Amino acid sequence: MTKRRTTRKKSNPAGGLRPEVIGLGLLALALLTLLSLISTTRGTFTASWIDLLTRLLGWGRFIVWLVLGVLGIWFIRQFGTEDQDEKWEKPVGAGLLLLVLVIFFDFISPGADPIATDIIGGGGILGWILHQLMAAALDETGTLIILFFALVLSLVLISGLSVRELAVLLRDGYYRLQDWRQFRKLPINQPDQLPGSEPTSRPLLRRWLKSTPADDPLTINGEMTPAAGQSTAIQPVRRPQPPSVEQQVAAYEESGKKQWHLPIISELFEVGGEVEISEAEIRQRVRVIEDTLAGFGVEAKVREINQGPAVTQFSIEPGYTGAKDAHGNPRKVRVSKIVNLANDLALALAASPIRIEAPIPGRPYVGIEVPNISKSVVTLRNAMETPTFQHKHGVLKIALGRNVSGQAVVVDLVSMPHMLIAGATGSGKSVCINAVVACLLCTHTPDTLRFLMIDPKMVELVNYNGIPHLLAPVVVDLERVVGVLSWATREMDRRYKELSKVGVRNITGYNEKAARTGAEQLPYIVIIIDELADLMMMAPDDVERSVARIAQMARAVGMHLILATQRPSVDVVTGLIKANFPARVAFAVSSQIDSRVILDTPGAERLLGKGDMLYMAPDSAKLRRLQGVFVSDAELERLIRFWGGGQAQIRPSLGPVSDPGPLEQKALWDKFAPRQTASKGDEALLEKAVAVVKKHNRASISLLQRRLRIGYARAARLIDELEAQGIIGPDQGGGQARPVLAMDDTPAEPPKADTTE
Repeated sequence: MTKRRTTRKKSNPAGGLRPEVIGLGLLALALLTLLSLISTTRGTFTASWIDLLTRLLGWGRFIVWLVLGVLGIWFIRQFGTEDQDEKWEKPVGAGLLLLVLVIFFDFISPGADPIATDIIGGGGILGWILHQLMAAALDETGTLIILFFALVLSLVLISGLSVRELAVLLRDGYYRLQDWRQFRKLPINQPDQLPGSEPTSRPLLRRWLKSTPADDPLTINGEMTPAAGQSTAIQPVRRPQPPSVEQQVAAYEESGKKQWHLPIISELFEVGGEVEISEAEIRQRVRVIEDTLAGFGVEAKVREINQGPAVTQFSIEPGYTGAKDAHGNPRKVRVSKIVNLANDLALALAASPIRIEAPIPGRPYVGIEVPNISKSVVTLRNAMETPTFQHKHGVLKIALGRNVSGQAVVVDLVSMPHMLIAGATGSGKSVCINAVVACLLCTHTPDTLRFLMIDPKMVELVNYNGIPHLLAPVVVDLERVVGVLSWATREMDRRYKELSKVGVRNITGYNEKAARTGAEQLPYIVIIIDELADLMMMAPDDVERSVARIAQMARAVGMHLILATQRPSVDVVTGLIKANFPARVAFAVSSQIDSRVILDTPGAERLLGKGDMLYMAPDSAKLRRLQGVFVSDAELERLIRFWGGGQAQIRPSLGPVSDPGPLEQKALWDKFAPRQTASKGDEALLEKAVAVVKKHNRASISLLQRRLRIGYARAARLIDELEAQGIIGPDQGGGQARPVLAMDDTPAEPPKADTTE
């Protein structure tokens, strides 16, 4: 048997008003009261109504509209409900709250007898009457006690909560207020102001500009803006101009040397934009971090916020666990508990991956690095125009990028003295190398710095061919790499002999003494290898031996190595190489094992890619997270055109040089031929190769491999020797065997040893 549900409405006695009508009337009166209090122009009714409220309630007139609104809403909600029992708690509580407040207002600003005088206090006539009655019965102290409990009762009636629930609500509100005040005090360290960007993009600077008097001139980015009433004509920025051709020709004739001038940064490189995170978003992330840690029982507070170009670092101060040690002191939260919650924080922040630096070097905080939604591009011009770069003392100073605080990071290659760059494909290694080369090209002429570049990929560094800084064209032939490194070691030995003759310890002392005596100075040499893995596959022993020897000894003579590889494995980045490269740069890698190979610690597997790096300085074991400098292809092309097009060199009576002299660079190739010593084994193998070729009347690499049981590289060298001695003809292409030209029985003369440097 089903029970039919009926809806019973509240009875409306005959001649009575429905509660809905009363509620709408109270809401209308509340709105009129509020508008009358706000508006300066009032009608006859509203003026009389406000005057009545002022005399009756005093300051309570500013609260009566709220009470009327609560009553109106209550009447509307009471109409049509199934509950027949009328609950008058909320309207009674609202009326009681109004009475308590008007009495309290009369305590603050007492009134007088409204019949004898016209002095109306803060509580109006009603507040004065109630105050006098309660004071006569209970005195002032008793009146305050009754008012306090009446206030609590009114809040309980209005909210519908118990006293305990109301206390918990008030406590939570107090804590939220304290948190909000703490959020407002948190320092948000903004990045350095970029050159040429608008200063009004920063909220703090906007507020400062608004508070600055209009009559005072402002200094923005080093420029003095005119005050009010002064001329607003924009003065052009004066930049140092290079000397004219005539001046440089005169200087050339006086010194007898080539004259160079460095490029102007503002003409070749562009200013990058800056993307800032809103303050509301930062505060929201602070709240999420603290709530997430608290949810796992970890008490911690955010004490500092550092906004960088790619990530924002939140500095966390661990709190206390509540337990005490043996001496009765409270115990702090362990740092490992915060580190283990990295994945939970990434889930709560909806940002992956995040990296935790525990602790921040030199600070009592734990750093939580959260990726920004939008990244800022760090351009070379932005980094080189910062005061950090300008005030950095160093011969080979390099702008690596910006740290998590947005501050420029500048290093000196001389103090490193070598650098290892490793990371996965597309993480930013080649961009980093281009930024290093571009930075050095902007600060050095060919008289003070020379480059030796090895590019097995044949696409990254070959664009630098033609600039006068190169000792020789970029090496792309793997067969010549061992010879190039052998020349570098012999050049290192030669420089040490020169230093020994003069009696100095390093290249700095040698150049200072040469400058005083007028002798030729030694330029610094930077050797760049873009892909070390290919060289280690071809000749691991020779390459590792040469690289290790140069890295161990070449610092004093001004020779420095920069190695890059996309395969950071133990057979490429060996222990011998790592021991001589304390300065390392790790870009994003695919696994924690690769990170340990590069940095001896995990962390690189959590990088974001596209220039996000971890830098290990030679004087510190702590890693620094940076956003690397980016140099576009157009900027590199302009820089190479500046040096390669002869714009930087002036010769007497000739003007700008149209060709930087590739013939001179090509002639330097003779120095890179490795020492060849004709051993008895090589002579015997060559004789066997000649016999095989003459027996079969043809020559090919595969034939020598099969008959002599040797490898491909040795067979290819034998073919080259046979062709050089005229025994076989040139390669005809198409996989055809080479013809045999010499048919006599006299074996060919073995190659003579090359004793040239």
